[in-house]
Amino acid sequence: MAVPAAKPLLSEHDYHAWLLEQAARLRARQFDQIDHEVLAEELEDMGRSERRAVESHLKNLLIHLLQWAKQKQRRSGSWRDSIDNARDALADLLQDSPSLRPQLPAFVKRQYPRARRSAANQTGLTVARFPASCPFRLEEILDAEFFPETLRRGENLRRASRGS
Repeated sequence: MAVPAAKPLLSEHDYHAWLLEQAARLRARQFDQIDHEVLAEELEDMGRSERRAVESHLKNLLIHLLQWAKQKQRRSGSWRDSIDNARDALADLLQDSPSLRPQLPAFVKRQYPRARRSAANQTGLTVARFPASCPFRLEEILDAEFFPETLRRGENLRRASRGS
């Protein structure tokens, strides 16, 4: 049977030290000294954190794409950079956790209404001015070359090249 870790409350007082201690015990194959239950919970929390990070970057990317499409006169290099940064962060997360990639359509479905509301708040436009469902295909969202040219309710987007 498992013996409790020498410092069972270390995870509450010094998380970093506890993590290092648990890793050292794993490497030393001191399985009877590992805080199994807390370690399992921490691993699950790390998985949820990765998912939340993907969804957060996806939401920000959708906000910026909606703003880009709706406010042509306000487009700038910094807006383009914000879109690029969100895409880069999302790509990095998906490279580290490729098992999240198949969940992207569900993430878009969950995050688009939130992005739509945020885009409306940030632009001063009404929510109704943005399409009720996501107007971008997943491939476009992730494509570093895609910048929506225009966006009208019910209209298909025209693809804008980086050169324009």
